[in-house]
Amino acid sequence: MRKFQFVILLVFAVLCISFAGCAPKEKGKIKLVVWGLQMSEESKGIEAAVAEFERRHPNIDVKVLSMGAGGMNPQKLMTAIVGKVPPDVIHQDRFTIGDWASRDTFMPLDGLIKRDLCRWERSKNKKGQIPPIRPEEFYKACWAEAVYKGKVYAIPFNTDDRALYYNRKLFREVGLDPDRPPKTWDELLVYAKKLTKYRKDGGFERIGFIPNFGNSWLYLYSWQNGGEFMSPDGRKCTMNNPRSVAALEYMVSVYDALKGVDAINSFSSGFKANELDPFLTGLVAMKIDGNWFTNNIARYAPDLDFAVAPAPVPRARYEGKPPFTGQPKFITWSGGFSLAIPRGAKHVEESWEFIKWMVSEEAQVIANEAQRKYNMSKGRPYVPWMTANSKVNEVIFTKFAPKQKKFRKATRVFLDLMAVSRYRPVTFVGQRLWDEHVRAFDYATHHKMSAQEAMDEGTKVVQKELDKVFNRSKYGLLNWAYPLSVVGIGVIILFVICFRKLRQYGPMGRLAKAETVAGYLFASPWIVGFLVFTIGPIIASIIFSFCDYDVLHPARWVGLLNYRELLIDDWSKYTSKALYNAGFLALFGLPLTLITGLAIAMLLNTKVGGMTWYRTIYYLPSIVPVVANAILWIWVLNPEYGLINAAWRATLGQWFALPAPLWLTHEKTAKPALILMGLWGAGGGMILWLAGLQGVPQHLYEAAEIDGANWWSKFWNVTFPMITPYLFFNLIMGTIGVLQTFETVYIMTGGGPVDSTLVPVLYLFNCAFTYFKMGYASALAWILFIIVLILTLVQLKLAPRWVHYEGERAK
Repeated sequence: MRKFQFVILLVFAVLCISFAGCAPKEKGKIKLVVWGLQMSEESKGIEAAVAEFERRHPNIDVKVLSMGAGGMNPQKLMTAIVGKVPPDVIHQDRFTIGDWASRDTFMPLDGLIKRDLCRWERSKNKKGQIPPIRPEEFYKACWAEAVYKGKVYAIPFNTDDRALYYNRKLFREVGLDPDRPPKTWDELLVYAKKLTKYRKDGGFERIGFIPNFGNSWLYLYSWQNGGEFMSPDGRKCTMNNPRSVAALEYMVSVYDALKGVDAINSFSSGFKANELDPFLTGLVAMKIDGNWFTNNIARYAPDLDFAVAPAPVPRARYEGKPPFTGQPKFITWSGGFSLAIPRGAKHVEESWEFIKWMVSEEAQVIANEAQRKYNMSKGRPYVPWMTANSKVNEVIFTKFAPKQKKFRKATRVFLDLMAVSRYRPVTFVGQRLWDEHVRAFDYATHHKMSAQEAMDEGTKVVQKELDKVFNRSKYGLLNWAYPLSVVGIGVIILFVICFRKLRQYGPMGRLAKAETVAGYLFASPWIVGFLVFTIGPIIASIIFSFCDYDVLHPARWVGLLNYRELLIDDWSKYTSKALYNAGFLALFGLPLTLITGLAIAMLLNTKVGGMTWYRTIYYLPSIVPVVANAILWIWVLNPEYGLINAAWRATLGQWFALPAPLWLTHEKTAKPALILMGLWGAGGGMILWLAGLQGVPQHLYEAAEIDGANWWSKFWNVTFPMITPYLFFNLIMGTIGVLQTFETVYIMTGGGPVDSTLVPVLYLFNCAFTYFKMGYASALAWILFIIVLILTLVQLKLAPRWVHYEGERAK
C-alpha cells in the first residue's frame, strides 16, 4: 500500500513539474529581450514606441528589462554573454561601446547597414517599411563614439550635451545683468564669488558655482582649453598634456577661491535631488549640466526664472587667439546611449528591425506624442529629449517645441551646441581613463598632489593598461593540459587513499567496508559539490593569478607579472593604501568594537527587570541589512544636517567653538566615521560575550570578595581569564572581518576621498568587475589570503600564553 502511494505521489510530482513549465504561449511568437531601457513615468514615450513595434510585428513579443546593464552595470551583461544567454538588444552607454567591442562582445553592424541601404534603393514600394540607417543623418560626435577600429558596433539612440544653467533672479539680486552670463573662465570665477553668500558661522548659505557639480568634469574643461586625453591612434594616453593640466589648475583655483574643496564638499553633501535640487532651491546660482536637467526644471520648478548659455571657455578661445584661431568660441561635450546587438543574440534580424524602428523619425514622433500627453495630464510642461539623429531632432523640436519661451531658448542652445560637440575617447581603456581622470581631480583639489603630478600618475596607470594589451601577443595562451593533469593526479591520489582505506578492513571487516562505502555514497552529493563549486574555483583562481585574463578572451600565461605589479608597480598607488586603510580599521576599530561589545554584555549580565527587552534592543542593529545600515549612517554622518553634527553644533560648537567634523567627506575623518558606524553593530558580538560571562562560576566571585577584591580586581583576575577563549575567537573573526570590509565602503564612499577608505576587497572588486582584470584580481585575492593566514597563525601561536581553557585550569 505504501509503495502504491509513493508511486502515485511521484507521478503527481512529475506532472506538476511538467505542467509548471508549460504556461500558455502564443504559437510562433518570438520573445525579443531588450536590456537597459528604463521604464518609469518619464518613459511613457518609449513604452508607446515599443507597443507600436509589437503591433506592427504580431510575431514579436518585446520583453524590456531594466537590468542595469545599460546603466553602467557591466557585471550582469558580462555574465549573460559568458553564459551564452545574452539579451537580443542592449541599451548601452555609448562611451563604453569601444571597450565592449574590443572584447568581441557586440556584433559589427556595417553589413546590415549596407544591406538595408541597397534594398531601400532597389525597392519600388517603400510604404510601411522602416527607413534604413543613414550615418550622415547622425551627429558626428554620436556616430563616431559608436565606431571602433572602423566598424560600427551600435546605433546612437539619444544624445545629450552640456551648457551653463544660471538663475536670473539671483543675478539681479547681486547686481549682475541676467541677460549677460559669463563668457570666459575669468568671468565665471568673478561671478561665482559675487553670487556666493556665507552664513554667520562661515558656512555657505549659497554658492555661486562649483566646477564639478552638475555634469562637467575635467573632460570638458580640458577640451575647452585644447587638451586631449588620447593620441589619435589610441596607443598613447596624453592626459598629462600641458593644456589638460592647466584646465585642472583652473578648477583647483575656483575651489580654493571658495574656501576649498572640503568646505564645498561639506556644503554639497546636503544637496538633494528632484524637487529639492540645489539649483531649483537657490542654493547654487550657476552650474554646468546636461540638457536633461531642463526636463527636471519643467517638472519640479516650471516657474523658475532661469536661462541657459554655452559653458564659459578660456579667454584665448573666446577671443580667437592662438592656438584657437579659426576654432569655435564655445564647445560642449556630448554623451548618451546607443542600441547594440550582443554576440550570441538569438534573434539578430528581429533585433535589427527593433533598433531601426526605435531610432526612426516615426517612432520618435509617436514617443514624443505619448510623453507630451502624459506630462500634460500631470499639469507640467513638456520638453522633448534630444535624439542622436540631427534630422529627426529638427522634426521633433519643430513639432513638440515647448510653449514657454525660456524652455524653447534653452533647448535651442543645446541643439546648436551639438555641432561643436566633443566626445570621450573610443578606447578599450575608456573606463580606466575616466576613473583616473576623476582620481587626478580628487588628488589635485585636495592638494595631495599638484595638478601636474596627479595627471602624470593617472597617465602612467592608463598607459600601462594600453601597453599590456598591445603587447599581449608576446605571452602564450594558457595550456590547460598542465593544470588539469595536476588536478587529475590529485583526484587519482584521493581515490587511491580511499581504496587503500577500504582494503585495511580485510575479510573480517566486510560490514565496516559496506558501511564506509554507504557513507561515501550518501556524502557524495556534498563531496561533489564541494569539489566542483568550492575547490574548483579555488584552483582556477590560483591558475588565473599567473595569467592575463579578462573572461572573454583566452587566458595568457604571464607568470609572476600580476604579483610583481601588485607588490612593486602598484604598491605606492593602490596596494599599500588599501592595506594601510584595512590595518587602520583593524588596529583602532577592532579593539573599540570588542570593548564596546564586552561593555554592553557586562551591563546586560546584571540582574535587572526587563533585561530581555534590553538585550533585544542592543542586538537589533546587528541584524539590520547592510545597505539599509549604510544609507542610514550616510544620513547620520552628513556634515550639514546629520544628527551627530547637529548635536555637536548645539553643544561643543557653542561651548568651545569647535567646528563639526566633516566625517565621510574628509580624508582624516572618513576612517574614524567607519569605525564609529561599526560600533553600531557591536550588539552582534555582545551575544558571545554574554554567553562567556554567564559561564563564569559564581563561587570564584565569592572567593574574590572574601579576599577583599574590588570590582576591577574581580574583572581582571576572575572574569577576564575565564572569557579569554571568547576574546580569542572574536579577535580572529574580527580580524578576518575587517580585512574583508566591502559593502559599507562600496555604498558610502566608493573608496574616497583621495583613496582614504580604499580597502583590499573594494580594490579587488574594481579590478575584477569594473576593469575585468581577473588575473590581477586573483593575485590580489591570494595575497589577501596569505595575510589573513599569517595573522591567524600568529594569533594561534600566541594564544597559549594568554588564553585559558576550562580543561587546562582543571589540570
